[in-house]
Amino acid sequence: MNTLRTAMLLAAMTALFMGVGYLIGGSGGMVIALLIAAAMNLFSYWNADKMVLSMNRAVEVDERNAPEYYAIVQSLARQAGLPMPKTYLIDNPQPNAFATGRNPQNAAVAATTGLLQQLSHEEVAAVMAHELAHVQHRDTLTMTIVATLAGAISMLGNFAFFFGGNRDNNNSFGIIGVLVAMIVAPFAAMIVQMAVSRTREYEADRRGAEICGQPLWLASALDKIARGAERIRNPDAERNPATAHLFIINPLSGERMDSLFSTHPSTDNRIAALQAMARDMASAPAQRQAPMPRQADGQRPSGPWERAAKQPEQSTEPARPKSNPWGRNPTGPKGPWS
Repeated sequence: MNTLRTAMLLAAMTALFMGVGYLIGGSGGMVIALLIAAAMNLFSYWNADKMVLSMNRAVEVDERNAPEYYAIVQSLARQAGLPMPKTYLIDNPQPNAFATGRNPQNAAVAATTGLLQQLSHEEVAAVMAHELAHVQHRDTLTMTIVATLAGAISMLGNFAFFFGGNRDNNNSFGIIGVLVAMIVAPFAAMIVQMAVSRTREYEADRRGAEICGQPLWLASALDKIARGAERIRNPDAERNPATAHLFIINPLSGERMDSLFSTHPSTDNRIAALQAMARDMASAPAQRQAPMPRQADGQRPSGPWERAAKQPEQSTEPARPKSNPWGRNPTGPKGPWS
C-alpha cells in the first residue's frame, strides 16, 4: 500500500511540476518541466537522503565516537527487526531528529546535539524509536522525495517572476499564469508536503512507542522538543524549509497549530494520544514491554516517568560515574561536534 501511495504522490508532484512549467513557458515549458521532474525523481530516489543530510550538516558517528547514542539506535533497531541504520549527529542546539533513506537497508537516522544534551536516556530512545518507525513503514523515501520536489516547485515559482509573462513563450495565461506559478503552485506543493507528514506522524508515534515499550517516554520527549524548538532557531532548517516535515517536531519558527497550515499535528494532540496508549497498555494483562537500551556502565537510568524513590531491594552501592558521549562530561569521550 505504501508503494502505491508513493507512486501516486510522485505522479501528483510531477503533474504539479509540469503545470508550473506550463504557466511559465507554455507547452515548451511543460515538456522541459516533465524532463526535469523525471530526472529529479530518479536522482532523488538514489541521492535525496544524502542531500538532506548534507543540508543539515550531519556527521556520521559510530560506537567509537558516540557509544551511548549508537548503542541506543542499535538496540532499538534489533528490537524492531530492522537492519542497523547509519547514525548521524547534527551540531545544532535545537532538540530534534529525523530519518531518511530509500528503504530499511539504506536508512539513516539523525539527531541534533541539542536532543542528546536536553533529553534523558529514555527520551532519546523514544525519539529514535519514532524515527525507526518511519523507516519500518517506509515513509522515509516518500518524505525525502517530496521534500526535494516541493523545494524545486517553490524555486520554479520564484523563477516565474524573472522568466514568465514573455509573449514568445506560448503561454496563453500571460501575467495571470505567472502569478499562479509564483504563489499558488508553491503553496499547493506545501500543502501536499504537509499532508504527507501529518498523516504519518501519529502512526510513527504509535509504532515508536511499541518499539521502546513506553509511550510516556515519547510523550515527555515531544513536550521537551516542542518547547525547545520554540526557543531555539534552526538556521539550516530555516534555509531549507522544504525539509521541515522530515523532523519529529517542526523545526521552523511559528506554525504550532493543528491545522492545514502546520507541517506537523499538534504536539498536545500527539501527547494525548500517547497518554491514552499508555493507559491502554497499563490495563492490558501481562503486557510485555520492550527492553530498554542500557548505558555503557550497564545501569538503567531513571527517567521522568519513573518514581524518584528507590525500591528497598536495590543495592545501596554508590553508582559508578556514567560515560557521556555527547560532551556534558568534560573528561568523557568527545564526538565530532566538539
